[in-house]
Amino acid sequence: MIKTALIPKSVIVRHGPKAWPVGLAGAGLLIIGSLFSWSDDPQVLGDLTINLNPGPLQILAIALALLALILLLAHKGPLTSLGHWADTALGLRALATWALIFMAMVVAAISVESGGLVNVNSGCWISLLGALALFAASRLVLSRPTRDMAEAHLPGWAEILAIVVLMAALLFGTAYALGLSDAWEFVSFLVFVTGVVVANVRAGLLSWLGHVTTRHRHVLTLAAFAVAFLFPFTQNGSDANMSIASQVLIFAAAAMGLNIVVGLAGLLDLGYIAFLGAGAYVGATLSMSAFATIGWKPPFYVVVLVGGCVSGTLGLIIGTPTLRVSGDYLAIVTLGFGEIFRLSMFNLDGQNGPDLTHGPNGIPAIPDLTFGSFNFGDTHTLLGIPLSRFSNYYFLLLVLIAFIMLVFSRLNNSRIGRGWVAIREDEKAAEAMGVNVFGLKILAFAVGAFLAGMAGTIKAHQDVSVTPDQYVFLVSAFLLASIVLGGMGTILGVLVGAVILNLLPEKLRFFADYRLLLFGLLLVLMMRFRPEGLVASKRRQLEFHEDDEDLADRVETDIAEVVPT
Repeated sequence: MIKTALIPKSVIVRHGPKAWPVGLAGAGLLIIGSLFSWSDDPQVLGDLTINLNPGPLQILAIALALLALILLLAHKGPLTSLGHWADTALGLRALATWALIFMAMVVAAISVESGGLVNVNSGCWISLLGALALFAASRLVLSRPTRDMAEAHLPGWAEILAIVVLMAALLFGTAYALGLSDAWEFVSFLVFVTGVVVANVRAGLLSWLGHVTTRHRHVLTLAAFAVAFLFPFTQNGSDANMSIASQVLIFAAAAMGLNIVVGLAGLLDLGYIAFLGAGAYVGATLSMSAFATIGWKPPFYVVVLVGGCVSGTLGLIIGTPTLRVSGDYLAIVTLGFGEIFRLSMFNLDGQNGPDLTHGPNGIPAIPDLTFGSFNFGDTHTLLGIPLSRFSNYYFLLLVLIAFIMLVFSRLNNSRIGRGWVAIREDEKAAEAMGVNVFGLKILAFAVGAFLAGMAGTIKAHQDVSVTPDQYVFLVSAFLLASIVLGGMGTILGVLVGAVILNLLPEKLRFFADYRLLLFGLLLVLMMRFRPEGLVASKRRQLEFHEDDEDLADRVETDIAEVVPT
């Protein structure tokens, strides 16, 4: 079907031929304006004051213009062979919209930071005019029938190169985002990234990347871990950035355990933070801290297993009597369990109960881990790059994440995983088909709790102290939200959700008073426009878009690629 722009057909017929030259002119103006000064204040948005020496945001504007030029030339020009596969019209509309938003945000930022529109220089106005022209032209471009991206095959080396380039862009993009200290710069960069991603999604290019990564899944996995391993080497020993990165990994490890409970088995758990806290308290009480209350000091690999087993046992204890209820009732029970755990840690202070956790004071002064002569608290230099304390814990957490991902993927692709999905879809039907519903529910709780407990033991040493106030209901809500935002039942979705919910609050501190408001608004928008999550599994997409025949056809194609006939 040929898609049309949401404007009167008579306007398209009359002015449609002008769209291509106007679009080229708009992209050209966007580039030309970015080569000249945008502001007189060098302290605003990374110094945009020098002519013919583009600053960071000006380079991003030029990148948007170049991508628009590629789409225009693919629609009508020397790159029309690309236009046979990609929906260049839809991609151009999305890109032009976000380019206009980007330039409008830059103008607003300069006005706010410098004291008025008078401080916006001519180069910025030229670029804004170019974005407006590109936006207008994009509305007059009609979509054309395209070929299925599943049929687009390149030589194996070229597809692997595309994966490597994608992972490299992810690495340096993340490093650049963490290095931005100005909130306006960070938000502008997010708008740029969002625009590029949305444009590629609309054009269908990300669909092609999806098929490529399906054909080269092992290459993608290796490339992803290589990028994660190399990330600390891009931070030049920055404790602040590596602290954020290590917190993201802890959050992701816990969320992946919760993903088994919620994403696979469909059990709504609002007290999951208790299992992470149980592991942390095990790690603290068995540590070498002077305030530790247990005299047994086993090696840390034993502590990790003990912490996981204690949390898993708690999962069995809470799951056995409560998993006979479901839905809202289960959510209320698990919420109550999370609060009971936190209050119990308050009461184990030697007055209201045995002195095990020192009550509200918690267990401080937890020493850094040591493996032989390697102390995680020391700064180590590798290839001339200092790796700080948080970098050391980051590498340890990478090992844990790899283990959790292995467990999750193996369970998801096993009979147990299929049983969990059956329970999530229709518990009564699953039971009628012979699935051990209660046993699999208990197993989901226990496995999820075990993985969270393992992450908690590392968290205790990284945070240096453990207190009950660290494990409140709001953290459970954020863990659940990371799964919903990223995509339930997927590994990459959880990682994306964890990054979003940990990175954004750190970089947008000037929105601190409105953080929960923005968070709620984000969830509402996600539930309205993409309920399956940012990185949804094919199964979840079909659940939320069961009437989408095109999606069903794509899913069948993906399955055919993975499972040879």
